[in-house]
Amino acid sequence: MKVIFVGAGPGDPELLTVKAARLLQNCACCIYAGSLVSPEVVGLVPATAEKHDSAAMTLEETTAVCRRAQERGIDVIRLHTGDPSIYGAIREQMIELDKLGIAYEVVPGVSSFQAAAAALKTELTAPEVSQAIVLTRTGGRTPMPAGQELERMAQTRATLCIFLSVHNIAAVAQTLAAQYGADCPIAVVYRASWPDQQIVQGTLAGIAAQVTQAGIGKTAMIVVGRALERHGAVSRLYAAEFSHGYRKATS
Repeated sequence: MKVIFVGAGPGDPELLTVKAARLLQNCACCIYAGSLVSPEVVGLVPATAEKHDSAAMTLEETTAVCRRAQERGIDVIRLHTGDPSIYGAIREQMIELDKLGIAYEVVPGVSSFQAAAAALKTELTAPEVSQAIVLTRTGGRTPMPAGQELERMAQTRATLCIFLSVHNIAAVAQTLAAQYGADCPIAVVYRASWPDQQIVQGTLAGIAAQVTQAGIGKTAMIVVGRALERHGAVSRLYAAEFSHGYRKATS
């Protein structure tokens, strides 16, 4: 018996990995984050399977489900939105499973920051502009460790993908404007890949008002950086005079 932490992806069931879809369609017991995981994804679980919505459960209660499954010798699918390794709260679950001697594995999934980039039809990196992507969030009930505050992340001037923070959009925009400039492009993607996906694009100067007007207060990814602009230097990868191990320069 084992617990399999499965990435549910951002929402669209067609963005599940083949392995994730197979596991869901054949599982006997599933614990899923009902407040976040798409109903269409949960719908892949057989009607005969045991289902537990973890939105109203504690860590002790989800662990108890795994313990009972261990006693019956059946695997548990622990279904997390996006990719389990990013703000997935799987570490504490694994600690409890270790105490019980229950084996586990992880099946990665498409993250919401990737789905947001796809929705925006953009590349998150750009030559001479941003060659780094920072995945971060603002502090709340879970405070940010010293040195990882948004002000420090902004100093990199990398492309920022900010999770769990759209409710703080005004403060986010004000903080980032000091490093990126008030005219820096920013996008807020609500429920990327879901049928009701919504995109708000603008600059740091005006995005807070736009997001407020759109009524977006949660479940959105914030993407910030000059890489979102459509002008600037281009990659040398496909330049005619650029040679590499698979192509000789032609000029």
